[in-house]
Order: sequence, then structure tokens, then C-alpha cells
Amino acid sequence: MKIIWLGHSSFRLEFGDTVLLLDPWLDGNPSFPEDRKDEALDGATHILLTHGHFDHASEVVDLAKSRKLPVIGQFDLMGHWEDSEGLEVTGFNKGGTVDVNGIKITMVHATHSSTMPGPHGPVSAGSEAGYMIAAEGHVIYVSGDTDVMADMGVFHALHKPDIGILCAGGHFTMDMHRAAYAAKTFFDFKTVIPCHYKTFPLLEQSEDTLKSELPGVDVIEPEVLTAIEI
Repeated sequence: MKIIWLGHSSFRLEFGDTVLLLDPWLDGNPSFPEDRKDEALDGATHILLTHGHFDHASEVVDLAKSRKLPVIGQFDLMGHWEDSEGLEVTGFNKGGTVDVNGIKITMVHATHSSTMPGPHGPVSAGSEAGYMIAAEGHVIYVSGDTDVMADMGVFHALHKPDIGILCAGGHFTMDMHRAAYAAKTFFDFKTVIPCHYKTFPLLEQSEDTLKSELPGVDVIEPEVLTAIEI
């Protein structure tokens, strides 16, 4: 498999011919080079969405339409887009699992918020979530935007993920210290990839704390459009 960071919390996850765009936010993403958008999207087969905030979901409808990509995500938001935008969707909810070409994706809880702009202020966009993605003999835990939760212990017991893609920028989500606490308290990761950081000055700019607090874990500093091969 290949895990390719697209900046912020956006990833391209390649499993053979199946290519998932996770929370694709490219236009306006300070971490993403605008002239490489086609490279990031080429061959994509599905979009996987954690929640409705602009830095995760603002391009999903346009990408789904222009690239003819099915969207996978939380039931309420997927149903809304199916009805209002005519998108091909798979909507499910926490504890549920969907099979995408042999890749098993289970939705798990996150603690955050999920809204979109409405005519009179923010409106609900369903519920925030994370995912367990089982493929090619590995399980990836995608935390989505979240803080530390005791639920993570249940996630580990049920799924035993060996790879963690963890939000770690602070302010809006757990920071590097809290992400490290979550990883060593509830999980037994072999590999950790931080995200939701560096994008804005408000967020943490370095993964050094994560590295220092997780000895024995391969904490990888992702580079935009550089494949991490597992």
C-alpha cells in the first residue's frame, strides 16, 4: 500500500487499483502545491470523508461530480448529497463496515464537531467520525479530527491497528503530546503518521514531541505527494 499526504488532513491511500481520497482539500490548502492537483487526483476511485468542516469536505461535491467518484461517509450527510447533488454515495454509521473492493472500512467514533455553512449560520453535517481500514494485511486507524478518548481502547481491542494516521496539530484537535498519549496508552502502533498540523501558524509545526514520546514507534514526518510505502 501507499499512503500519500496531500497536506493538512488530506491523503491519497493506494491499495492496488483502489485509490481512496481521504478528506481531499486541495484548493486553498496552504500545504498543497496548486500545480500538482492532477497528480494527486489521477486514478482516484473513491472519496472517504470524516466530517463536514471546510478543510475536509469543501471540494468533495465538485470532485465527485467532475471525476465521477463515489463518496463514502456518514449516513446523514451522504443521504443529503445523494438527494440534493445526485452523488453516488455509500452512507453508513459508527460500528458499521463497508467493503470496497476487498478493503474493509469500519466507521468509529471521534469527538469533534461537524458543520457546514448555511444561509443563517452553520448547519449540522451529520456526525464526525474516524475509520479503521483493513487491507493488505494491515489495519490503518484514521483518527479524523478528535481529542483523546477512552473509546480508543475499544478500537484497539477490536481492530488492532498497526498504522495510525493521527490528527496532532492542537487547537482544533489533540496536539502532539495528546496524540502520543493516545498512541501509547490505547494502541500498539508500528507506524504513526501525524496530520492536521503545519497548515496554519495556529497549529503545531513539528512532530518532534510525537517522536520523542513514542520511542520504538516509526513516527514518519509526511511530505506532500511523497509516497509512504508499507
